[in-house]
Amino acid sequence: MHRILLIDDDEHLAAPLATYLRRFDLELHAATLPSQGLARLAEGGFDAAILDVMLPEMDGFALCRRIRQDSDIPLLMLTARGDVTDRVVGLELGADDYLPKPFEPRELAARLQTILRRRPPAAAVPTTGTSGALAYDGLVIDFDRREVKRQGQPIELTGTEFELLAMMAREPGRVFTRDDILSRLRGREADLYTRAVDILVSRLRRKLEPLSCIKTLRNAGYAFALGRTP
Repeated sequence: MHRILLIDDDEHLAAPLATYLRRFDLELHAATLPSQGLARLAEGGFDAAILDVMLPEMDGFALCRRIRQDSDIPLLMLTARGDVTDRVVGLELGADDYLPKPFEPRELAARLQTILRRRPPAAAVPTTGTSGALAYDGLVIDFDRREVKRQGQPIELTGTEFELLAMMAREPGRVFTRDDILSRLRGREADLYTRAVDILVSRLRRKLEPLSCIKTLRNAGYAFALGRTP
């Protein structure tokens, strides 16, 4: 069963949500303060976290930034309904997905299952062997370990960033439209805006610098641009 940490100051949300999510094999734990949530995450054992934007001590964006300093755990942010700015900022800071409040529990379960599929639990990730790795000019992607090395140095990617890179690197030269990327990453057609793809690509490019891995084709989409290493 996947363990999920909810960080939300609404004390009445966790209990009924935990009961509902249990039917989807999701075990929900809760913290009402960011400091409590950070302490729980530091203990380990969680497969994903849900962050509310409006929190005491620090807002969800600052909390997301703190978590991303040393963890690539999948993060889903709860944002104000219709507030595109919240969604953009959350994605730029490293969140894997967002869900506007108020939300339907079934949609939350579906989105959690999607981001969990992108990143298997740590116990399921092989710790030895290099099968499933691809090498390009200055870049190595190990699909089994879900690790990426740029010019010999490991880089930290979120689950969504890794899936985006892996998807494009498996088919170098192919042009992926924004709709292609949204559909493939979400696992279904999602009610997202194409700006989300631009943010994810921009974030990934910054982490891959100085390599020029992804090129933009005007009015078409994106393509992986590195050549394979013999």
